[in-house]
Amino acid sequence: MDLLTNAHIHYNLSIQELSEIAINKEGAIVADNGALVVNTVPYTGRSPKDRFIVDSPLIHDYVDWNEINQPISSMHFKKIYQEILEYIKNKELYVFDGFIGADKEYRMPVRVINEYAYQNMFSQITLIKPKENEINHFKPEFTVIAVPDFKANPQVHGTKSETFIILNLDERIILIGGTKYSGEIKKSLFTVMNYFLPLKNVLPMHCSANVGENGEVTLFFGLSGTGKTTLAADDDRKLIGDDEHGWSDSGIFNFEGGCYAKCINLSKSREPQIWNSIKSGVLLENVVINKDTKALDYNDDRYTENTRAAIPLENFDDVVMEGIGKIPKTIIFLTADATGILPPIAKLSKKEAMYYFLSGYTSKLAGTERGIVDPVATFSTCFGGPFMILKPEVYAKLLGEKIEKHNVNVFLVNTGWTGGAYGVGSRIKLEYTRKMVRAAINGDLDNVRYSMHPVFHLNMPETCPGVPSNILNPVNTWENKSLYYQKASELAKEFTLNFEKYKNVSL
Repeated sequence: MDLLTNAHIHYNLSIQELSEIAINKEGAIVADNGALVVNTVPYTGRSPKDRFIVDSPLIHDYVDWNEINQPISSMHFKKIYQEILEYIKNKELYVFDGFIGADKEYRMPVRVINEYAYQNMFSQITLIKPKENEINHFKPEFTVIAVPDFKANPQVHGTKSETFIILNLDERIILIGGTKYSGEIKKSLFTVMNYFLPLKNVLPMHCSANVGENGEVTLFFGLSGTGKTTLAADDDRKLIGDDEHGWSDSGIFNFEGGCYAKCINLSKSREPQIWNSIKSGVLLENVVINKDTKALDYNDDRYTENTRAAIPLENFDDVVMEGIGKIPKTIIFLTADATGILPPIAKLSKKEAMYYFLSGYTSKLAGTERGIVDPVATFSTCFGGPFMILKPEVYAKLLGEKIEKHNVNVFLVNTGWTGGAYGVGSRIKLEYTRKMVRAAINGDLDNVRYSMHPVFHLNMPETCPGVPSNILNPVNTWENKSLYYQKASELAKEFTLNFEKYKNVSL
């Protein structure tokens, strides 16, 4: 803590204490259900174009440098780091020591230093709290310094804007500034885990996970907005985690101790587990609140569609608190296809699984990133491109090996549109998606007849319990069949063009 010797430090305060400070000093409001509400405008989502990795000889050949994994010099890092240290002198700071990773063999002790109390509350919710006997001898392996009110100068600091997220993997420091959006904290730490774990033969995954009564684990891969949290929070199964996990030789483990759920259009009838979990001790970001009645309006997107709830895992009725599960039996790849082309569900071979894993096709939904207003078709490596900083084939090879070794069933599930593209067709009903996912997990799709998609050559089940058969083949839902095939061919060409960069990868 020597870098904070001149600061006024609040160390590992309780959620209640942090909440009271946020109310008195940071404009936070307590909603009628007890949750704390804050506003992070103008940044209401991640800023991937403002994320940098300090380049050095030790890491240079390992990192997949691209438009997201952008290099920044050690000179620029030292400059902004020293200015931040000067900036936080004599400030009130909130410090949380905890872990990322539930498996003690692979977890990482981290220290998060926050300028805002509500962000320290977020850190406590989303990371794993140490036990009393662990805090006395705590030694962080990584330190995060989040100072939203510190603005970068691009000409001086080598950034692209006033906002920055800088990862120094050699010195094990993360600097975040210019944004109050709390998601940058945990996503930067996840990125760190995604760098170090494969070196230990552990596959880091941007996925949610749950487990049935028989102990069988299911993984849900997908970008933000595709339904990872919603589908994993199933009344018939226990939630292990909702965002990122590791897969070792002994099983899977959650990276965090909380859940960061999207809550736009949240309703008790559609997502009862998430609805009931939002109460005292929960942090809501950018949800509209009536300042007089303190009532929440989850349907109001005036600030963003990316409204969020940081929820402690213990708030869920059915949760695996130790955050650990067995080797997965089923993997679900989620895609919110805004073109309405892909089938609602298809079964994948190992080779197809690696192909779609590397492709990571979906549509970015409004609000998940700054500047996204309407859904935009995108390919995101490993369904988590912004957080995967090693070469993509490293992750794909690990996945393929584990699928083959453990005979895992893999399905591609479209949670997007049917009957036409966005603006013409309609979103596939959540109740149908749930039934398809349950059928895949329960083995109900193991022995049904399959037909092959004429363009994508995907195996589509012809029947599924509780789901109208006519929607299982997407062409049936389009009025103009020839237009469907035309658009399907166009999307297939996009897949082929995107996969050119992986042409030397062995599937």
